Amino acid sequence: MSTTRTVHVFVGSLRKDAFSRKLAKALVALAPASLKLEIVEIGQLPLYNPDLDETSPPEPWTAFRQRVKSADAVLFVTPEYNRSVPAALKNALDVGSRPSGQSVWDGKPGAIVSASPGAISGFGANHHLRQSLVFVNVPAMQQPEAYIGGVAALFDADGNLTNEGTRTFLTTFLTAFAAWIEANIRR
Repeated sequence: MSTTRTVHVFVGSLRKDAFSRKLAKALVALAPASLKLEIVEIGQLPLYNPDLDETSPPEPWTAFRQRVKSADAVLFVTPEYNRSVPAALKNALDVGSRPSGQSVWDGKPGAIVSASPGAISGFGANHHLRQSLVFVNVPAMQQPEAYIGGVAALFDADGNLTNEGTRTFLTTFLTAFAAWIEANIRR
């Protein structure tokens, strides 16, 4: 009997037509039957403030934490802002990792896809995010790495992935991620 794993997908850009969002939707569509990818919105999360956790955490934090806790694994799809991750994505990591000792990220297998219209492909964001994932104890898949450069040319006007080479690579990436999840999931 095969098990379908729920993977929550976090898109670093809040822009409606963001390349990262288009890429996340393509990943949802390309996922093997063993993975159910669901995009989790992060734009509604108030900025993390530890004082609020001591009194009354905002409802969006509580709902977000419960949702992330229910996932088997996590996937981050992010652009690069100033050689790092967008503030909204970093805030989501902070909200989920607090209060101390109650991180919802702890032990969840993860992976990162970074993208950029340029040739550097979000390399800085990818590696900054990996540093944070080490601290919140998300075992992030090492290979294959996913840096998608020239992302602006990969989608049609309706947001559909049109590049066959990228489609093949993402399919291979997701197959490897499914194996990574099974090898690293807490039983």
